[in-house]
Amino acid sequence: MISVLFVCLGNICRSPMAEAVMRHKIAQQGLNEKITVDSAGTGDWHIGKAPHEGTRKLLDSWRISYEGMLARQVGSRDFVDFDYMVAMDDSNVANLRKLPGGEDSEILKFMDLLPDEKLREVPDPYFTGNFEEVYRLIDAGCDVLLDRIMKEKL
Repeated sequence: MISVLFVCLGNICRSPMAEAVMRHKIAQQGLNEKITVDSAGTGDWHIGKAPHEGTRKLLDSWRISYEGMLARQVGSRDFVDFDYMVAMDDSNVANLRKLPGGEDSEILKFMDLLPDEKLREVPDPYFTGNFEEVYRLIDAGCDVLLDRIMKEKL
């Protein structure tokens, strides 16, 4: 089983959106038995909470399920358990590097999947309010990541 972890700051906006979108794409490809996806935050403020209302509304509009998703904090064990660790911005990468096991682990910055985009970080809609822009980036990046996983691991 190939495993992917999306990481953002609080695990209520960007990373759960990416988790839900990626799960949806995996299901569409019939790969549920081969790829698993999760998300986590580097901070602990929202542990146990459902995704942000803006994320839920946007996913509902696209008929993408987020059922059962609750925020959790990333831990050292995640560096062992996940094949792909994907961070939403430079701050998330830096925070992951500070964790035991993170200093030498491969961490992919999400926007590196989209080299033609001007933005180099996925903006945090918790602060910007622009969930549509984040969805556009996540949808495109998840397509690239899924294609990469299929070429590299399947």
